[in-house]
Amino acid sequence: MESIIFIGTNKSGSSREAIRAAKKLGYETILLTNNKKFLSNKWEFPDIDLMVYVLSLMEYEVVSKEIAVLKHGERKIKAILSFIEPYVYVAASLSVEYCSSILSLEAIDMMEDKTLVRNVLRNSTVTPFFKILNNQSGLESIPHGTLPLVIKSPFSTGSKDVLLARTKEELELKGNSLLEKYPLEPIIVEEFLDGPQYLVEVIVRNGEVYIIGVVEQTVSEFERFIVTGYSFDPKNRDLIEDIRDVVYCIVEGIQLTNGSCHIELRLVNGTWKLIEMNPRVSGGAMNRMIEIGTGINIAEETIKLYAGEPISISSQFEKCVYTQYITVGQKGRLLKVTGRSRAEAIPGVQEVYIKPKKGMTLKPPESMGDRYGYVIAAEHTIEKAKEIALTAAKEIAFYLEPF
Repeated sequence: MESIIFIGTNKSGSSREAIRAAKKLGYETILLTNNKKFLSNKWEFPDIDLMVYVLSLMEYEVVSKEIAVLKHGERKIKAILSFIEPYVYVAASLSVEYCSSILSLEAIDMMEDKTLVRNVLRNSTVTPFFKILNNQSGLESIPHGTLPLVIKSPFSTGSKDVLLARTKEELELKGNSLLEKYPLEPIIVEEFLDGPQYLVEVIVRNGEVYIIGVVEQTVSEFERFIVTGYSFDPKNRDLIEDIRDVVYCIVEGIQLTNGSCHIELRLVNGTWKLIEMNPRVSGGAMNRMIEIGTGINIAEETIKLYAGEPISISSQFEKCVYTQYITVGQKGRLLKVTGRSRAEAIPGVQEVYIKPKKGMTLKPPESMGDRYGYVIAAEHTIEKAKEIALTAAKEIAFYLEPF
């Protein structure tokens, strides 16, 4: 029996879709999880054949022992993957050890630490002004003429621990708060980039770079930078060509020859600047967006890459896709959600997802995890797809009991 092992998953989004993709490809699906609720509610995961509890998914030796046990008998493990940070490198390393996967481990490791990427690409035009600080006194060395600045943890994901400082006082206050929160880790202080923001989904096999999709992001400024809209137009050839050299430069710079990643860029006064990159397909609705727009399932192709199978990244069709995320403006306990059926009935709507259940506590967004649903719409033009998604999203209402 051929099996794929996944280290960690979310209940929805790209990581869960990867498990479904493995099942569709005919593999036995095995999940290693540290979430006891998942084991108590196995019925919610019909696409997972075997679920194993592992206390620490970060510890290589602990996970390795579990995999060694799973290898007994007739089971043949074809690949070990994770679509959840910070487990991507651990999974890739185990896949190389147990499955002889051909992967760029150093590049994958680098992408999980933003300081390493910044340092390696230090002399590239894609890199903005930045400083890496290890103590509070270092904040005083930042030229105030560079304000506004972004302060972030090098291991942040989903906009967690990414703060904007517009003044000297904010720089000191927010910088010190991060240094106190993570006393054993550095922080990155970097130039605030003003301009349209894009996300690029990439797969690299044997040094050949495949740009699967370029998605424009609508960034809303709450307490953090939260992406509330995604615009995917596969017919925009000019944008793809404009971004190609930059992507190649970044991929070559970190020496990624086998692996997948997503790269976030901003176009600042005609120059592309790197915000960050991560060694996996973007989470949330991204995998579905690309699949709805082109027929390409990035999670599925990543599994094939790890398993040593041929990948297929040719578009089967081209549709413009827009995803609108839904947030709330106050904190409270969820009483009910209305409007889902009305939203789903609107022509062009492909998918409506509501994350929270009745009784859960909702709050204004402090990270990407505080987005509570989305609407995906597809049409022949991106303008029409966006119009449909926004119209459908307005039908969704969260009724809260304020605290």
